[in-house]
Amino acid sequence: MSTGIKKRGGAVEAMRPLLRSVRRSPIGPYINIPRRAILASSRLAPPLARMAKWLLVSREDTNFTYPLTDLNMLYLAHFIALVVDRDIETVEGYFAEVAGDEHLRRHILEHVSRDRSNSDMRVDFGRRLGWYAITRALKPELVIETGVDKGLGSVTLCAALLKNGTGRFIGTDINPTARRYLDGIYSEVGRIAYGDSIETLKGIDQPIDLFVNDSDHSAAYEAAEYVTVENRLSPSALVISDNANSTDALAQWSRRHGRRFMFWREQPKDHWYPGEGIGISVAPRS
Repeated sequence: MSTGIKKRGGAVEAMRPLLRSVRRSPIGPYINIPRRAILASSRLAPPLARMAKWLLVSREDTNFTYPLTDLNMLYLAHFIALVVDRDIETVEGYFAEVAGDEHLRRHILEHVSRDRSNSDMRVDFGRRLGWYAITRALKPELVIETGVDKGLGSVTLCAALLKNGTGRFIGTDINPTARRYLDGIYSEVGRIAYGDSIETLKGIDQPIDLFVNDSDHSAAYEAAEYVTVENRLSPSALVISDNANSTDALAQWSRRHGRRFMFWREQPKDHWYPGEGIGISVAPRS
């Protein structure tokens, strides 16, 4: 028995130089296609299975929501801690705070229950956990988000402002029906300005401490928003791009103004969507 195994093993070893020669030959890539196809399909199978499940159980068709993987949460905490100069435990405390905010959770679910045409009966903040932690840590006096859609990000930012006990929020959206979640106590610190975001931004006369770009996701429009607000930012203002996984608009704008740019990518848990991320532009060191 052992002798047979040794013989077969020796035969495989003897074939290795020939196999290497074949792989290096012009036909090598074609011969290797089946093996590479198996490797590639093993990566595709999990998201396809998650997509099939999502098609059956979810109603979302835009602005997908999902929890983050544990590893992704850890990386997000380190990322935000670096941005706001806090220890990671403080940042993780902010994550736990908003995740455990029962009033906010009930508020969102109440709105979802009224119209479930494109929403699911659950609350997952995803990358917005980072927005919340930044707002809690830096206590900005004016937060602006362009493009609010249903208002999940908006109400999350307003929840942070309420916890801070200071600051106000202005959201912009061209859709007059946007803002679904922004009412009740959250409207005490926030409002939505309807119309073109750039035209709205031109009317801002108070320094902006935190600016979140989440409107028209074209690189040209995103860049135009940064040009519009650059003289309206406070000296230590942070600028966030919700589109930095798709365009380099914030990175390029940061380079022109001597600002530091950083990016963190989402890793959704049990979802087919690959996620988006948080691009952040930090003011130059004084």
